[in-house]
Amino acid sequence: MEEINIGVLTIKVIVGFVALFFIIIITGRTSISQLTPFHLVFVLVLGDFLGNTIYQNKISTFHFLYAIGLWTLLMLGIEFVTLKNKSARSLFLGNPNIIIRNGVINRKLLEKNKLDINQVLSLLRQNHVFSVREVKYGILEANGQISTLLKSKYQKPEKQDLNLPESPVDLPTSLIIDGEILWDNLHELGFGQQWLQNKLVANGYENEKYILYADWRKSEGIHISPK
Repeated sequence: MEEINIGVLTIKVIVGFVALFFIIIITGRTSISQLTPFHLVFVLVLGDFLGNTIYQNKISTFHFLYAIGLWTLLMLGIEFVTLKNKSARSLFLGNPNIIIRNGVINRKLLEKNKLDINQVLSLLRQNHVFSVREVKYGILEANGQISTLLKSKYQKPEKQDLNLPESPVDLPTSLIIDGEILWDNLHELGFGQQWLQNKLVANGYENEKYILYADWRKSEGIHISPK
């Protein structure tokens, strides 16, 4: 069994971590749910590069950096081409397909996209749609998710439909996480420690150490989750 030098291994891991972190920054903040098959292959190959470099002494850190640098340049090149060229975008990233119209599934498009009925039903359920009959249009996105536009009778009514007055919308601000006060957030709201202490006591807590999470919303006040 080949002996692994701990010092070299440590350097490789650190360099690999920094390199991959840098690559994530320059290639964009695409979330997992937005990954296309092309992006997924890119990520898997990067991981393979790092794995091989760590456990094989024959592969130097320089060779690793060269490999992922070249791979990243190719990725950025493809990204640039897909931004500028519609045909290339269709080739590498794919196009959305309307696979459901008026509650009817397009079988040919399912076969083209290598999907079966059970997969479609599962994707619909993840969108809180439990019957194809509810769907006016179902669009298969490039990342494999299905976007749905429901028929009017299955859509939830909005306030404008019910002629209800609009209510103010405000974002909650985290105040305490795992027993620690987030002072910057507290001061940004214009409150101080005494104000927070009063709120905690009013809700039956001696101090922040007993609180897992707490946030403040102007329209609703403080919300507390104890440890």
